[in-house]
Amino acid sequence: MSFDRTVQVDGDFAATVEAVRAALAEQGFGVLTEIDVTATLKTKLDVKMEDYLILGACNPPLAHQALTADRSIGLLLPCNVVVRREGGHTLVQAMDPQAMVAMTGLPELQPVADEAAARLDAALASLVGRA
Repeated sequence: MSFDRTVQVDGDFAATVEAVRAALAEQGFGVLTEIDVTATLKTKLDVKMEDYLILGACNPPLAHQALTADRSIGLLLPCNVVVRREGGHTLVQAMDPQAMVAMTGLPELQPVADEAAARLDAALASLVGRA
């Protein structure tokens, strides 16, 4: 099972990050956390790396449904969305929400995963040709 959903965007990194934020917001996700992996590795290890940003996205109603089914599901929340450079392109990758169903085996999480996947897919699809 693949654990990611990925699109390639031909826009520059900064424009893509802003487009990702907007696309997530349109689908009811807020960004709770942001990890600038590039800056962190440079500061902590003096390692140079291509642009790489992890956004912790959350759709509160879906998170509530998942947490109601299993409080331990918080270990898999929020939905991580990565924006990173690869060659001359920017990739946007989202964790596949179906992974939480596969990992937990809890059928009550299936509707939550289905809706989250549909929303993330819509957000990712909207980025192609937009950024």
